[in-house]
Amino acid sequence: MRGEGTGSAARGAIRVVLADDERMVRTALRAILSAEPGLEVVGEAATGAEAVSVVRQLRPDVVLMDVRMPEVDGIRATEQILATLDEPPRVVVVTTFENDSYVYDALRAGAAGFLLKRADADALVQAVRLVARTESLLFPSAVRALAAEYAHGAAAASPAWVSRLTGRESEVLRHMAAGLTNAEIARRMDVGPATVKSHVAAVLAKTGTRDRTQAAIAAYEAGFLKAR
Repeated sequence: MRGEGTGSAARGAIRVVLADDERMVRTALRAILSAEPGLEVVGEAATGAEAVSVVRQLRPDVVLMDVRMPEVDGIRATEQILATLDEPPRVVVVTTFENDSYVYDALRAGAAGFLLKRADADALVQAVRLVARTESLLFPSAVRALAAEYAHGAAAASPAWVSRLTGRESEVLRHMAAGLTNAEIARRMDVGPATVKSHVAAVLAKTGTRDRTQAAIAAYEAGFLKAR
């Protein structure tokens, strides 16, 4: 599993694979990303199955994954990629509709975030850079809205991990779900960045999640955080 702040994205150009069944969409995404310093499009895929194969071969840092594709959709492709690679890339789901059960399912499957197809070039580039650094949560308010619509947690009994969080870890999880970076959390809590990093690692371990997005979703589904 790739830890926060590691991977080739921290050492050089961020390597990106584009997965979309529309060639024109891939061409447009390639043109935008290739024009940016520090970003490199290393491969493309037209189906979910092809995306899994290309990612296994090229080992990119970030995958822009269309959620609805033939053969294998973006949700299943994301699951397969994350399950079969020791250091999987960060997957960003690209979708037409933000309030979509497919998007929520993709986030639960392990996608680091999602991006609307109508997003402008600056938002696209920022999203790729952000998830490559893994320092924050993409569009926390949108994730909360999705959780409000599709999460069916907050049941009578909370999962065991809720009671295992320390007070500091609980506070860090709330800040993570709000989209704060480690540096912002450190300032908010008046502690050092190394302390925050340690708390973040503990939160991920106790919630059994891969990154901040999954931790936030787990918190909403457990009723630890209120989506509404």
